[in-house]
Amino acid sequence: MLFTSDNWAGVHPKIMDALVAANGGSVPAYGNDDYSSKVRQQFCDIFETDCDVFFASTGGAANGLALSQLVPPYGATFCHEVSHVQMDECATPEFYTGGAKLLTVPGDHAKISPDAIDEAMRFYTPPQTHHVKPWALSLTQGTEAGTVYSVAEMQALGETAKRHGLKIHMDGARFSNAVATLGCSPADLTWRAGVDVLCFGATKNGALAAEAVVFFNKADTEDFAWRHKRSGHVWSKGRFMAAQWSAFLGEGLWLELAAHANKMAKRLSDGLAKAGCNIVHETQINEVFAVFPEGLADRLISDGAQFYDWVYPGDQWDGKLKRLVTSYVTTVEEVDEFINRVSQYK
Repeated sequence: MLFTSDNWAGVHPKIMDALVAANGGSVPAYGNDDYSSKVRQQFCDIFETDCDVFFASTGGAANGLALSQLVPPYGATFCHEVSHVQMDECATPEFYTGGAKLLTVPGDHAKISPDAIDEAMRFYTPPQTHHVKPWALSLTQGTEAGTVYSVAEMQALGETAKRHGLKIHMDGARFSNAVATLGCSPADLTWRAGVDVLCFGATKNGALAAEAVVFFNKADTEDFAWRHKRSGHVWSKGRFMAAQWSAFLGEGLWLELAAHANKMAKRLSDGLAKAGCNIVHETQINEVFAVFPEGLADRLISDGAQFYDWVYPGDQWDGKLKRLVTSYVTTVEEVDEFINRVSQYK
């Protein structure tokens, strides 16, 4: 009954096999190998466009690097008030950008609306040197509430950002889960909707340490290779990064694993709701946010279940909100065991 986080899961066997296969012989270093050339073409095929791809070991570094390319030190990025870049990255974006501010925006279910961007821009219009200058909008897909932006919502946000001269960064640590839920083209959720750079995560969906910074506008990548190198995220043995991504993207593994995690979360969410728990956000990816009846969470934990307390700014649930996350290794049996205990104890 492990529902802490999807990054607790191990490496998927197909990805581990790909690493082992890549281990034979000697190949050029720093991404100048056939594995890396192949996987870059895979990205272009999946996104249906010629994109530039750079790899990083962590999602935090990927987000920080991407934003540092879009936003100068005197600039700012709009993001949701509970977004990962704001709440959980220990000022990594500020570090990589040289001090650019994050400006938080409210919104139901961790989503930003076009109206909220218009309202946030009022203070900064027209620009003046006493204030930072907004340069980017950061969107999390799926969000920190387990919700997703639909294609139509992304298009509306893209139009709003363009009207205000804002670049769009997408934090896609669970981008796979969002695509699996929506069943749409990855291109429709990104560059076709105005996204300039996507930080595409594989680590939470079966990889070892694999994050990709995907630029859809090559004008945005000028000199990024030097920024990437300076950050220390250019792997010497780049074939091992590329091998992970090649297996992850190959034969739709990324969507297969995400779809399973999503399915387990929906089963968990539906079961908890039926047992009388309050599900506070619609379960659209592999995260469930629930409030249990008094004393039930402690009893479940004493039985060996694991999940996290979850606190939002202005927490309306008085500290009782819990987050439960499923992964590609979550089984029907452990979900049903957890639901059965909830039903038994409530």
